[in-house]
Amino acid sequence: MLSLGNAFDDEELAAWEERIVRLAGNDVEKSGYAVELKIDGAAVSLTYDDGLFTIGATRGNGTVGEVVTENLRTVRDVPLKLVGDHPRGRIEIRGEVYLPFDRFEKMNEARVQAGEPVFANPRNAAAGSLRQLDPAVTARRPLRFFGYSAVAENLADLPFRTQWELLEQLAAWGVPVAPHRARLKRLEQVHKWAHDIEHTVRGTLNFAIDGAVVKIDSLRLQDDLGVVGGREPRWAIARKFAPDIAETKLLAIRVNVGRTGALNPYAELDPVEIGGVIVKLATLHNEDLIQRKDLRVGDIVQVKRAGEVIPQIIASVPEKSEPRGKPWRMPKACPSCGTPVERDEEEVAIYCPNVACPGRQLEGLVYFASRGAMDIRGLSYSRIEQLINEGLVTDAADIYSLTRNKLLSLEGYAEKGTDALLTAIETSKSQPLSRLLSALGIRHVGSIAAQLLARHFGTLDAVASASIDEIGSVRGVGPIIADGVVKYFRNPGARKLIAKLRAIGVNFSEPQQVAAGGALAGKTVVITGTLPNLTRPRATEAVEQAGGRVTSSVSKSTSFVVAGEEAGSKLEKARSLGVEVIDEAELMRRIGERSTGSD
Repeated sequence: MLSLGNAFDDEELAAWEERIVRLAGNDVEKSGYAVELKIDGAAVSLTYDDGLFTIGATRGNGTVGEVVTENLRTVRDVPLKLVGDHPRGRIEIRGEVYLPFDRFEKMNEARVQAGEPVFANPRNAAAGSLRQLDPAVTARRPLRFFGYSAVAENLADLPFRTQWELLEQLAAWGVPVAPHRARLKRLEQVHKWAHDIEHTVRGTLNFAIDGAVVKIDSLRLQDDLGVVGGREPRWAIARKFAPDIAETKLLAIRVNVGRTGALNPYAELDPVEIGGVIVKLATLHNEDLIQRKDLRVGDIVQVKRAGEVIPQIIASVPEKSEPRGKPWRMPKACPSCGTPVERDEEEVAIYCPNVACPGRQLEGLVYFASRGAMDIRGLSYSRIEQLINEGLVTDAADIYSLTRNKLLSLEGYAEKGTDALLTAIETSKSQPLSRLLSALGIRHVGSIAAQLLARHFGTLDAVASASIDEIGSVRGVGPIIADGVVKYFRNPGARKLIAKLRAIGVNFSEPQQVAAGGALAGKTVVITGTLPNLTRPRATEAVEQAGGRVTSSVSKSTSFVVAGEEAGSKLEKARSLGVEVIDEAELMRRIGERSTGSD
């Protein structure tokens, strides 16, 4: 499932048309355009075999998603059986699951009455609803669905030749399709349609949109134009709309503590409706931004929903804000634990150095369980919050002490879901060291730095006992990361957590990633530009698994350069030094793998 490039105004949309006209000439004018609303929901894929719904999955990273078939069966708009003259064999229908504004508000009202935390916005609520372990929970959420695409192994078998015919056929098969779509011949008509949607129609909709999608109508021409970098189709683009802006009063500036200890200021606002959602809070990022915008409590401020999701304050309105309050300053002690805060000389962020700070607890545990870290499926934000409130979990190690009886005693836990969660918790113990290092919330250590450290040192004990110089000498790891790692493992709270994780049996080692006798053993490789099928991390992984080493700069010692589309100075330097340049297909041939694309 592909991603779309963006055009933020008529000029950028015209530039997109110029690019495809250079490639396809008069065929663009002959084709015309199909234009659709860009639904702000959760993208899903529905697989039908002989017209019967068999597999449902989230978009994931575009290539691999989560199977959520049973949850999607509860969405009233998802047809369990296609109607009419549908094709035989396997067909995949793609679309967006969303929450209507009115049902979202009623759902949040019910959660408030039940003492449960409210959802921040319809998009996140829809995505979270699809990932519930218990389909009964998903069924209670008022989810809806719009389809926008259909694909099959043999596209020639599908009964349509244009995007417009595709949408009409989806509707004939019983798949809901978003309203206000149109078939237009010229770009001037697209501009007018988009303006009407943005300024007239958008405010009347009962669901969120963050723009429009403009597609070449001819499916044959779509296929000819192809995809850029394996991710973005040349034949489609998102015409983004300007965010809605409203004015309201800044009631207070509060501070919460993030998972790595960073102090994050946020604004409490007099509730105001923006784009169909009531906004009460807005991000403020850091103290420097507050000072640059000269925001003060009591000001009338302009607020927008950035990307239609996260509210942000644009600026204060001084003429409406008299008299003004005092300039705001970040507290000198952590508002959660009272520890004196610190600030890196090279950073804007101010943070609490106390690893055991209660303010870091919730966000830290949520990240620990997330897919990018220990990947404990079913341990959601609300569940972690519940476990903390019940006194069952205070740190990450406590997750592994949860029992079936403890969980079943809590509200919302059924036997099947509880067993699945406990299995996920037990499975996560065997995650590699790189995942654990990322999950611990060490300052400055993200997934890439965690992989570099894990592959270099091999064990957690080796990382924990390494000096700043030893860590900083790891290729790709600088002094800032090294300082954060050393400080973390010197902290008594961190050492206590590590001891508990060790006692529970969590894996502390990294499997050998580099094949000593691999096809690229001893080779130094540079990757530049956008490859047709492989992402940069996947290409790096492939080289390393074959025994090679990936570096960021070209030199005479470079064995070869893998160049993709829009390769720049590294490609020029390779040519000037006489270094061999190959493409992705040749790389995979040398490794012994077949390069494959993704739909």
